[in-house]
Amino acid sequence: MRILLVEDEHQLATWLSKALQQSGFRVDWVDHGGLAERALAAAHDYDALVLDLGLPGRSGRQLLQSLRARDLRLPVLILTARDSLAERVDSLNEGADDFLAKPFALAELEARLTALVRRARGSEHPRLACGPLSYDTVTRQFLLEREPLALSPREQALLRALLQRSGEPLSKQQIIDRVFSDDDDVLPSAIDVLVHRLRKRLEQRGVHIATYRGLGYALEEDARQKQQQQPPDA
Repeated sequence: MRILLVEDEHQLATWLSKALQQSGFRVDWVDHGGLAERALAAAHDYDALVLDLGLPGRSGRQLLQSLRARDLRLPVLILTARDSLAERVDSLNEGADDFLAKPFALAELEARLTALVRRARGSEHPRLACGPLSYDTVTRQFLLEREPLALSPREQALLRALLQRSGEPLSKQQIIDRVFSDDDDVLPSAIDVLVHRLRKRLEQRGVHIATYRGLGYALEEDARQKQQQQPPDA
């Protein structure tokens, strides 16, 4: 899950970026309204925006208004010290999806972000699951046919990225953006190796990783598994 964090309080932003990354999020952080606007205008494929209201340059409210005026549906979580009813109502009316006041618990922020992205995926994806494969956002554990699935950190990050958008291809660049940090020198072949390992772990288990030439990889439920779940004809 790739997040854009817009926060000008450096100590908080540094801690939050590291904490979210340890939980499997990929975080891009900017501390200025103008930089945030540039990041949002670039071809970055963000899953959610965590936005402070009190920013230098353009305010968080101006950024939110600009985002919605362009009809961009990116989920937005407002993170601010201004915890008044009027502030919350105004933010929600202007297009924010959720509101969290400082100080906050990291676990609550993670849960709210995950819920926002789930809702943005649509009602057909009410939870992080694909057939017999599911991800427990509390324990951060994958379950396959209700049994824990042992994975390396990179394998887990890749499978979570694919699961989050199950049924939709992710390109190698999108995978790199979600699984690796900016400091990593990543070759496309590294993605192929990770996919190969995951395919071996998922083999004959009701879910697989499909290759779409020119588009990337997609996590899909096996056809036989779908047929078994369909009710018999009346």
